[in-house]
This record gives sequence, structure tokens and C-alpha cells, in this order.
Amino acid sequence: MSTYAALSVGLGLGAVLLTLDSGAFHLRWEFPALRGAAERIALCVTAGVTVLALGWLYRLLFSPLELLRTPDEVGYIAEDGRAMARAANEARRRRKVGELPPVYPNGWYRVLDSHMLARGEVKNVYILGQQLAVFRGHDGIAYVLDAYCPHLGANLAVGGRVLGNCIECPFHGWQYRGSDGKCEKIPYAEKVPDFAQVRSWPSCEVNQQVLVWFHCDGSEPEWSVPEEQEITNGHWVYRGRTEHFINCHIQEIPENGADIAHLDHLHTPGILSGVDLRYTNSKTWDFVRHDWKVEWEPEPEPNSHCSQMLVNHSLTVFGCHWPLLDLHVVARQVGPGVVFLKFDHSFLGRGIMMHCVTPVEPLLQCVTHTMFYQANIPAVVPKFILKAESIQFERDVMIWNNKTYIPKPLLVKEDSAVRRHRRWFSQFYSENSPRLQYQRDTLDF
Repeated sequence: MSTYAALSVGLGLGAVLLTLDSGAFHLRWEFPALRGAAERIALCVTAGVTVLALGWLYRLLFSPLELLRTPDEVGYIAEDGRAMARAANEARRRRKVGELPPVYPNGWYRVLDSHMLARGEVKNVYILGQQLAVFRGHDGIAYVLDAYCPHLGANLAVGGRVLGNCIECPFHGWQYRGSDGKCEKIPYAEKVPDFAQVRSWPSCEVNQQVLVWFHCDGSEPEWSVPEEQEITNGHWVYRGRTEHFINCHIQEIPENGADIAHLDHLHTPGILSGVDLRYTNSKTWDFVRHDWKVEWEPEPEPNSHCSQMLVNHSLTVFGCHWPLLDLHVVARQVGPGVVFLKFDHSFLGRGIMMHCVTPVEPLLQCVTHTMFYQANIPAVVPKFILKAESIQFERDVMIWNNKTYIPKPLLVKEDSAVRRHRRWFSQFYSENSPRLQYQRDTLDF
């Protein structure tokens, strides 16, 4: 229930109460001091505030947390009264890009969450520099096709209809099968040409997410995304999602897992100090400190496309260690775009956060954190973990949005995991992997 809806219900309830005859109530007490307009105003305000409070309490205890950031909302500093959007555009335009690796590694990428795509619904999605039509057939399967009809270029996802397990072009009614992209029907033609086809993307639906496989050479999937049985059987339920858009190369984001030194400097200040790096080390909130013990290692064959980061977190308040908030996390990365962060706590329960990085454009990444947690644990617990994670993550966003990629960084011995991570990540690039093509600004008008 939105704030405005709750307020409307409350005021409406108050108005209804005011229209009732006071004789209809057999109350054991009276309020002789409340008369006339003051009584009516007080009753309306009380009813409205009560409904708002109940709505807030319901959202806190039962509703999933949905925190969706826009591309210019986080990670920039707007000075001298400028709008945040202007500050973001200037930072993107002026930043030194650097010598970049290929922009789209081979692997699985999240397209959307399963609950976002109803049976018979089609979505227009832009990822990996491509416009895609994502739809769910009447068989319940999610299909992913190139969005543009090869006939005359209409976007299948903008006005297109799902008919059976096909999608119908809104322009001339051509129908394409979701399974292979073949044109099945042209309503005004005697025969459908054998070559009438739109590209079909390899896709899967697992852990309540729809994912697509990208390979620059069109090769078939080389590994699968592991299924979490607790999500499939409903023991772990959906507790919320955060979404951020980050202006950086995709490799910068998973590389953070191997950059162990940054944790002590960037993430030690408590979450109460916020996300603006100008103020996170303020003495006001210095009494809350996070402590991190981290290890990163690639996995051996046959899971060489995976790596693991082991995290042990502890919290101190006024110098006192709070063991109740000690947290052990295993972050397992599968390919370039999917990470499983598993939580296991003796008191707070168990769950998993799906951390997914999907390239939208060469230097724009969509990052989502989707939380699934034990159904018998109050929703406020995983929602707090998700919110705390988003605060720590947004500190990284301010770094990523303003940094440059250095292909040959100056590293010390303690940074050896960064070098090993870059070697590990390079397996997701091929000879034909696309690279950033850009042209410097000129004075042409």
C-alpha cells in the first residue's frame, strides 16, 4: 500500500465515521471537550495516521524490500547547485576511459526476475547492446528473441502479442516461435520462406530468474547456472531486490572480490555513516566499526569458470565485539555475471543473495541483489541484511563511477589476489570478443 493510498483510506475512514449518528454507538465514555470542527479534524488525522502506521508496519514485517536506483542517483557529487543528472553526465563525459578489455565477456547474464514476466506477457529489454523481446509462452516457458522483425524492422516487444508459444509482430502479424525463432505464419502469404527467422538466444530459468547465454562466436553454453534447491522447493522465499546502474567496465565489479585491501579502508566505517565517501569517516559514527577477514581463490577443473570469496564479518560498537552479528558468507562466482552469496548464522538463519551483473552497454552495468531467505525467519532480518549490503555497495559505486581502468596497475605483494583474479577472468574473453569503439568529441556542430 502506497503512502498516498494509505492516507486516502485513513481520511475516508474518518469521513465515514463523521457521517454516522453518534447515537449509534454505545460507548462507556464520552469526550465532551471535543466538539465541532476540531473533533472532526482530530478524528480524520487520527484515522489517517493509524492507517499509515499500520501500512508502514505491514511493509516492514511482510513486504519485500524493493530499492531500485536510477543511473544518476548514486555515485556522483553534485556541487554548486547542479542537478545530479548533470553531474553524472559530466563525470561520464570527462572521465579517462583507459585501455579496456573486451566489453562483453562470454557467459550467462540475468535478464529479469521470473515474477516480472507473467504467462502471455512480453517485455522489451535492452542488454549487451542488443534490443531483446522476452516473453512467456502459454506453456509457461520464457523465451528470448532479437526484438527486431526481419521483415521491415518493427520491434516485436512493443505492441507484439503472445499467441501460444509464438510472438506476433505488431506491424504485419508475422508470428515467430519462441523455441527457435522460426517464422510460423504470415497471415497474407501463401507460404512462409524457410529462411524467415529471428535470432533465438539460449536461455534458462533457474532460481526464479531468467538468464541468457552470450558468446561472441555464437557457441552453445559451456556451463550451466547451479540450481539452489532451497529456492526451488520454497524453503527460501523472496525477500527483496536492489538494482543499481554503474558506469564502469564489467570486470571492475567482480574484481572487488579479490581486492581485499579495499575492505578495511572503504567498508570498515559503520553503515550509519552513509554512502558519501566525503563523510563516511566522520567521527560522529566512529563508534561503529566493521571488521573483515577475506580470502579469494579460483576453483579447479571442472569448475574453472567459478571462484570463491570467503568472508568473515564482525562488528564492534564502542570497541566491544558483538558476537551475535558475526556473519560468515561464501560468495561463489559462476562466470562473469552471476554470484551466489550464501549466509549461514546460528541465530539469524540461512539464505542467499543473488548478485548479478549484466552489461547494458559497454560502460554501463545493471547490478541486482536479489534476496531469498528462510521462510520461518521474520522478513525484517533479510531486509536489514539487504539494506546494509546496499549501503556498503553504494560506496563502491561512487568509486566505480569515477575511476579509470588501469590495464597494468601498480601492485604490491599484498595485492597478489588482484593479479590472479585478472588471469582467471580473462578466460571469458575470446579473440572475437567485442571491444569498445568510440570517437573523441570534436568541435563539429
